[in-house]
Amino acid sequence: MINTATIRILLVDDHAIVREGYRALLAKQPDMQVVAEAADGAEAYLRFKECSPNLVITDLSLPGISGLEVIARIKQRSADAKILVFSMHQNPGFALQATRAGALGYVTKSSPPEVLLRAIREVYTGHHFLSTDIAQALALEKLGSERLALEALTVREFEILRLLVEAKSTEDIGQTLNISPKTVGNCHYLIKRKLGVASDIELMRLAIRLKVISLLDLAAS
Repeated sequence: MINTATIRILLVDDHAIVREGYRALLAKQPDMQVVAEAADGAEAYLRFKECSPNLVITDLSLPGISGLEVIARIKQRSADAKILVFSMHQNPGFALQATRAGALGYVTKSSPPEVLLRAIREVYTGHHFLSTDIAQALALEKLGSERLALEALTVREFEILRLLVEAKSTEDIGQTLNISPKTVGNCHYLIKRKLGVASDIELMRLAIRLKVISLLDLAAS
């Protein structure tokens, strides 16, 4: 039986041109409607509260609070919220953390449009969905002991790790995540212990090796 209900979508991406392209694609679908858009994490959370969409499509790389934090905050407000990540990140670690934060689906931006549309419908009905490239990468990554260590991090610890290797200060991280600098410091220690590294230099090398951040990202920051 075909579900003819309209899927009301909140679209979150920091690039206006990218959002315009998504909007045009979704507008062609008789069962989909973009009811709100957001360019950063704070705006995304505000629009979610205002519009109560059926489904959120979000990138992970957003100004201010990241997509991971947005997912966690939305799920904290509405446990049954349907969230689909649509991201350029092909690192399976990001997909794993997004799922842990509460996302039901993860599709890479290199996927064909029909994959995104299928993911929207699957997530809307409460099913999990991964694009093929991410599903395959996740299967392969299970073999690595270092990756297993990375998977031991909580969503909050993973987010702090990402900000640490971007050379953010303890105070900046605390302000971004709305937690105290002391909590950041404690998590910093736990992250190093879980990953088996003794220094921030080793932490940086491990983050690059596991593709949490690339050398190009470091150069840009």
